[in-house]
Amino acid sequence: MTLTSAAIKQEITFQASAERVYEILTSSELFSKAVGGAPTDISPEEGGMFSCFGGMILGRNIELVPNKRIVQAWRVANWEEGVYSIAKFELKEQGTETVLVFEHIGFPEGQGEHLASGWHTNYWEPIQKLLA
Repeated sequence: MTLTSAAIKQEITFQASAERVYEILTSSELFSKAVGGAPTDISPEEGGMFSCFGGMILGRNIELVPNKRIVQAWRVANWEEGVYSIAKFELKEQGTETVLVFEHIGFPEGQGEHLASGWHTNYWEPIQKLLA
């Protein structure tokens, strides 16, 4: 499996505080609620493991800066053993909104388009619905 040097960069605005967005992204209960009850286990600790969508997405929290930044070693369960990408979530509060600047790098070649649309469908849209 060849890793690509391509990057996914997305910017999403949420009608919520950075604290609330961070809380959803780092809480098993809230993330599961956002994504329709899919089994979720997210460690709130730096270095802790996470599993979302019933084990389809797995990884480890590399850096957690409350209400500001989340960096994860992130993988899809069916990727080759030991292959991880890096997902970085930067939260920037602007008045009553939060802009999430997202970057995803180091994923397997040919996966970019699928992953880019998946972030919108499986993360951003459900989180926006939960916050509505």
